[in-house]
Amino acid sequence: MSSLHRPLDARAMAIMSLLCLIWGFQQIALKATAADMAPTLQIGLRSGLAALLVLGWMRWRGERLHWREGQWRAGALVGGLFGLEFMLVGEGLRHTSAAHMAVFLYTAPVFAALGLAWVQRSERLHPLQWAGVALAFAGMALAFLGRGGAVNSQVLWGDLLGLLGGAAWGATTVAVRASRLATAAPAETLFYQLSGGFVLLLLTALLLGQTAVQPSARLAASLAFQTVIVSFISYGVWFWLLRQYLASRLGVFSFLTPLFGVGFGVWLLGEALEPAFLGGAALVLLGITVVSAQPLLMRRVPAS
Repeated sequence: MSSLHRPLDARAMAIMSLLCLIWGFQQIALKATAADMAPTLQIGLRSGLAALLVLGWMRWRGERLHWREGQWRAGALVGGLFGLEFMLVGEGLRHTSAAHMAVFLYTAPVFAALGLAWVQRSERLHPLQWAGVALAFAGMALAFLGRGGAVNSQVLWGDLLGLLGGAAWGATTVAVRASRLATAAPAETLFYQLSGGFVLLLLTALLLGQTAVQPSARLAASLAFQTVIVSFISYGVWFWLLRQYLASRLGVFSFLTPLFGVGFGVWLLGEALEPAFLGGAALVLLGITVVSAQPLLMRRVPAS
């Protein structure tokens, strides 16, 4: 097996657990400071600042951007998908809770597994994984349709935007793995994404009139966290992991992110959770776990 596609080891598991905690908290930071600056504008600014940090890191390491042989096309594609993902997240957080967003956004491993199974032979899904996909989609249906007519339509709209954001994230993973960026330096891939996100999100904020800013220490701390920890460090580590391990197996720990996100939302923001949403979220997380953990489960089943 290529070193680019090896199974998870203890180091990868520990790193993924920490990344999930960071990603679970980012929705809370955005929601908590939404009154000071619109989430879309926050994500756009953090992406631009982080892109500068990545560029400085590349220059310090003697790395450069490779625009030859059509690599810029792949960079533009993943940058656009990254921007689309967070445009949906930013707008969705204006209508739904951070806990809901954490669950629906992190359906991304299911969409990534489906996309990779289509474009790469080595990532084709096992029947057990298809069962996991079915569980995840059943959970999505329950979370959307099982809450009855009393649910605010704005919340449902925000949830839908979060789900579409998860699909965009999954498509980004497929684009990275199926293009020249699969062998590019992680910093270069990250730079393309952050740059694309900065342009698209800034334009979106301008077009929607979401440019008002209320300076506060809380907002400054949130932007610093999102820029340095989330966009610069955690995303850089994520793309490094994508080069080292099977993407479908990295998702085995992704279920921790919505758990952290829901927990932080209830604990720090006092968000309420509906029984139908909790049931649907449980099915989604179970489905994600089955899809991602199937290779590990099959390794433990003795051959007949």
